[in-house]
Amino acid sequence: MFRQQFQNCSDIQFREFTIKGGSKLLLVFVDGMMDTEVMTTNVLKPLLYDGLPEGLGTIDSIGQMCELGLFAVMQYQKLTDSGEIVDAILKGNAAVLADGESCAMLLGCTKFEKRSVEESNNEAALRGSRESFTELVRTNTTMLRRIITTPDLKMESFQVGRLTKTEVVISYIEGIAAAHVVTEVRSRIERIKLDGVLESSYIEESIEDTHYSPFPQMIISERPDVVSSSLMQGKVAILVNGTPDVIVVPMTFWDGLQAPDDFYERFLFASLNRWIRYVFAIFSILFPSIYVALTNYHPEMVPPKLMLSITGLREASPFPTIIEIFLMEIMFEGLREAGIRLPQQIGPLVSIVGALVIGEAAVRAGIISAPIVIVVSTAGISSFVIPRYRFSFPLRLLRFPLLILSALFGLFGVALGIIAMLIHLIQLKPFGTPYLTPVTPLVASKLKDIVLRWPRKLVSSNSPEGGSDQA
Repeated sequence: MFRQQFQNCSDIQFREFTIKGGSKLLLVFVDGMMDTEVMTTNVLKPLLYDGLPEGLGTIDSIGQMCELGLFAVMQYQKLTDSGEIVDAILKGNAAVLADGESCAMLLGCTKFEKRSVEESNNEAALRGSRESFTELVRTNTTMLRRIITTPDLKMESFQVGRLTKTEVVISYIEGIAAAHVVTEVRSRIERIKLDGVLESSYIEESIEDTHYSPFPQMIISERPDVVSSSLMQGKVAILVNGTPDVIVVPMTFWDGLQAPDDFYERFLFASLNRWIRYVFAIFSILFPSIYVALTNYHPEMVPPKLMLSITGLREASPFPTIIEIFLMEIMFEGLREAGIRLPQQIGPLVSIVGALVIGEAAVRAGIISAPIVIVVSTAGISSFVIPRYRFSFPLRLLRFPLLILSALFGLFGVALGIIAMLIHLIQLKPFGTPYLTPVTPLVASKLKDIVLRWPRKLVSSNSPEGGSDQA
C-alpha cells in the first residue's frame, strides 16, 4: 500500500530486514530527513544482532516493542491509521512495519539541514540580544521558553494547509493575555482554508480584520526579545514553521513607532529619540503636500524672502509643482525598490548614487526645480526613521492622495486628508483592540508610556506597562 502511495517519489526509501526468528520488517523514511546513525545504532542493531535485553521472553509484535520501550529514541508511537502514518513519514519520522501486523511504529529520528541562529538583518540591535528566529518552529519556541521560564507560557499547535500541513503555534502567557483575544486568534486560525502555507504572510492575510487598510494590523518580528516582551504585555504570538518572521497581535499605532532600543537605553535619551521619531513620521507624510499647498494657494504664509527664492528657482521649470513632486516621488520610490532588489553589496550604493545623480541632472536640465528635490528627498529620508520597516509603507502610500488633495484645495485639502486618516484609525480595531489606544479611547494610566519612556523603578512592576516594557 505504501509503495503505491509513494510511487514516483524517489526520495522515499524502503528498506527490508529479516530479524532473528524470521520476521520481516520494512523501514520507510524520507531520504535526507532521517538521522541514519541513531536509526542504525539504537534501532536496527538491537533488532538484527539480538541486542535486546535478556529475560524478556518472546517479542511478538512491534506494538509490544513500543510498549516495552526497547529502542533508545526520544520519540516513538504506535499508529494504525494509514493517513496518519503517511503524514508522519513525510514530516521526517521513520516508520517500521512488520508482516502480519496492522500497526506501524513511528520513530522520531528526524535530522535535516537548517540555518543556525544568527543576527537579524531586518531589525538592527544597538544593544540587547543579537539572536533572531530561524525557519524551524521548534527552535523558535525553545528560544521563547529560554527567555520566559514559566509554565504559564502556553504553546498551542495547529496544522494549516491542505498540501503543506504547516505547523502553526500560537503562544501566550495565561493570566496576562486577554482570554477573548486568545480565543479569537485560535478560531481564526482554525477557519483558514488554504492549499499551502509557505510563510507567515499567508496566516497574516487570512486572519487580519480588514484587507483595505494601509496600516499594518500585526507586528512582524524576527527577534525573540521583542516577541517575549510583547507576550509579557498580554499579546499573542503566532509562529509558523518555515519562516523566521513571527506575528504578534494585536498591534496598535504606537507599536509601529517604538523601537526595542527605547527600552535598552537610558530613559532621557530614549524619550528624546521617541519624540524625534514622532516628529519625523508626521514630517514624512505631510511635508510634500504642505509645500504644494503653501506655494500654490497660500504664498502669504511663507516668508517673503523664502517665497522669492522658491519662485526664482522654479521660473525655468516647465511643469507645475504637483507634477514635479509626483515625478520625483515616483523616481525616489523606484530607486528605493531597486536598492532592495539588487545584491546587498551594491544595492545601497546604486540607490544613493542614483538619487544624487538623477536629482542633480534633473535640476541642471531645468526639468525639476531645486526646492522640489529638497522636499522629496527630505520626506523620503524621514520615513527611514520609522523603526518598523512595514510601518513606513502607509506613510509613503498616503503621501500621494494628500498631494492630490493639496493640489486641488490647498491646506483645506490637507486638513480633509488628515481628518479622513484619523477617522479610519479610530475605526480600526484589530482583534477588538482600538488601533489608537491608549490615546483614544483615553487610558490615562497607559498614556505615559506613549509620551515618554519612564525609568523602570518609577513604574510599578505589577502594572502591565511597568512589568513588561514593549520592545
